[in-house]
Amino acid sequence: MTQEPFPEDLADALVGVQRLIRRRLRREMPDLRLRGAEVELLRLVVERPGIGISDAAKELYLAGNSVSTLVNQLARQGSLVRETDPADRRAARLLPTPAAEARLGEWRRRRADLVRDRLSRLDGADRETLLAAVPALRRLADTLREEGERP
Repeated sequence: MTQEPFPEDLADALVGVQRLIRRRLRREMPDLRLRGAEVELLRLVVERPGIGISDAAKELYLAGNSVSTLVNQLARQGSLVRETDPADRRAARLLPTPAAEARLGEWRRRRADLVRDRLSRLDGADRETLLAAVPALRRLADTLREEGERP
C-alpha cells in the first residue's frame, strides 16, 4: 500500500521546525534547561494560574502521576509553587513563581525573535504562504485536540 507523502512530510516538517527552535533556544539560554513536557506544563500554569494537577494532566494529555512528577521537578527548581486548594484540601493548585514567569517570558521573546529573523531570510512568497497556513495549522491542532477529548 502506497502512503500519501503529504501528511508524513507535514508532520516531519512541523517536528523538525519545533526541534530546531528548541535546540537553538537551549544554546542561547543555558539557564533554562527544561524538557518539552516541563515547558508545556509551565506554560499552562502561567496561562491558568491555580490549575490543578488532574486538569493539567487532561489539558496536556498526560497521566496524572506524570504531571505530579513534573510538578515536583519544577517545584524543586523554583519554577512552580504547589498550594492546597481551599475548596478541596486534598487537591493542589499550581502557581508559577515570578522567576519562572520571567524566564518563560524571555524564552517566548527569544523564540519570536529567532523565528522573525529566520522568516526575514525567506522570500516574500514563502512568508505569505506560511502566514496563510497559520489558520489551517490551528484548525489542524483543534481537530487533534478534539480527537483526544473523545471517550
